[in-house]
Amino acid sequence: MQSPATLSRRFLTGTTPTPTLLHHPNPTSLRSRPTTVRMALREDGPSIAVVGVTGAVGQEFLSVLSDRSFPYRSIKMLASKRSAGKKYTFEDNEYVVEELTGESFKGVDIALFSAGGSISKEFGPVAVECGTVVVDNSSAFRMVDGVPLVIPEVNGDAMKDVKLGKGALVANPNCSTIICLMAATPLHRRAKVLRMVVSTYQAASGAGAAAMEELELQTREVLEGKRPTCNIFKQQYAFNLFSHNAPVLPNGYNEEEMKLVKETRKIWNDKDVKVTATCIRVPVMRAHAESVNLQFASPLDENEARDILKKAPGVVVIDDRASNRFPTPLEVSNKDDVAVGRIRQDESQDGNHGLDIFVCGDQIRKGAALNAVQIAEMLL
Repeated sequence: MQSPATLSRRFLTGTTPTPTLLHHPNPTSLRSRPTTVRMALREDGPSIAVVGVTGAVGQEFLSVLSDRSFPYRSIKMLASKRSAGKKYTFEDNEYVVEELTGESFKGVDIALFSAGGSISKEFGPVAVECGTVVVDNSSAFRMVDGVPLVIPEVNGDAMKDVKLGKGALVANPNCSTIICLMAATPLHRRAKVLRMVVSTYQAASGAGAAAMEELELQTREVLEGKRPTCNIFKQQYAFNLFSHNAPVLPNGYNEEEMKLVKETRKIWNDKDVKVTATCIRVPVMRAHAESVNLQFASPLDENEARDILKKAPGVVVIDDRASNRFPTPLEVSNKDDVAVGRIRQDESQDGNHGLDIFVCGDQIRKGAALNAVQIAEMLL
């Protein structure tokens, strides 16, 4: 098995390895990422900065930019002082990682941030003052009035006033919110969701490369009969699951669960929709799964729901009852699409007013880097 670090740094060599861990039995049903680099360095492209480039999502930013041939005339790789000076080869050109400072954004059109909330709060406004459009992957600005919180397939119109050359903040939603709403929104548009109950099964990737590496280490240690190393989550992760490690609030929900509640209301522009969530960490490397129960204002049967989802952008339906084949985290790892299955009427609700669905999506990909780059593409 390749290490998480190997998987997250594949863009550096210009090729995408295909480890057996990520084998897909039917590769035509999900969009695979390109296997070769496509050059996108162009004089007429915007100037780009990637903040937090050495992290798992920062590295995935570069991979997505390359995979999608995002046009750029220049790219800056920015990180903390301790990472400054590292050299990366990206699309056949060598770059030196620069220390993030207040001077980093002069002449930068678009900055992709994934360096944590405190860094975003400090340097996001600085970048905006320089005329940069900041696409921020942290939670720092998501619930700030006037800052668009965007999933391009869901509410791209929220960015209608954001233009290149005029500094602005755009927030990337939480990964669990993105994966959930990619599937729930097409159904919401048809029958209006009144209440949504979400249970998440969240991968190590949501806590970064270090958590992925620790899961791999713990798995070896437990199989060898050793005491597992518990630095990231403070408890055994391998062969176990537990409540999400986000701080628990006075209402009994943790912060991850409340993100799903609040962000859904903002993205759907519906302060009355009822949302409740239970978020769980599971020993999976890099893709989240979610069980979603929906209550609708209007009747919606499972066959129409399945047809709606098959036509939804960025969604693929894997719903084969006869073969008991439905979405899995392995199946969506390194894939752009969110997979939906287990589409069925909720037997506890009368009159076809309820559905259950099961959703899987790559947390690093669509749950973070891909969504941010899609936001940037809307500026071109």
